[in-house]
Amino acid sequence: MSSKYTRSEMKERLLKSYEPYFDINLCDESEAPLVARCKFHMYSSKYVLIKKAELWNTEGNEYLFLFSVDHLTEEVFRQCRDLAYEEGMKLVDPKPGHMYSYITAVFLCDECDDDARKALKKCRIHKSFQFSLRGWMDFHTGLIDLKNNITLTNQSGKCNADFLKKILQK
Repeated sequence: MSSKYTRSEMKERLLKSYEPYFDINLCDESEAPLVARCKFHMYSSKYVLIKKAELWNTEGNEYLFLFSVDHLTEEVFRQCRDLAYEEGMKLVDPKPGHMYSYITAVFLCDECDDDARKALKKCRIHKSFQFSLRGWMDFHTGLIDLKNNITLTNQSGKCNADFLKKILQK
């Protein structure tokens, strides 16, 4: 049962859904299959009387990389995963107050091999900074398979599963 949307229509739906939360930078054709780099930053702090008397602060980030391919193979998945990880780690700054950074690779494809699906679900990358005193980084994956009309995530990316299902089923 194939989806009623084309890959380009689904890409536009995803980007429109991410737009209120993320700063989106579209990629040019030379960077294919990478379609967009999206950044989300959150900062929170607590102070007493004046802002200089800060009790604590936290910073959270998410760096999302949207990939669009017609046929996702395990090799393509691994290349894209490595690209997202390398570029995302360059953006992570584990300074005091850093709580977490998520690097998320979302794959939009017409069809997907079973090996790629298994690799995506089993992908586990986690890094703590100074024994988690300076926060951690988790790598999330997500997949929208338009031919089979399904969405998948890895264990860390379960928070994105409902969002991707809603986008696919709207």
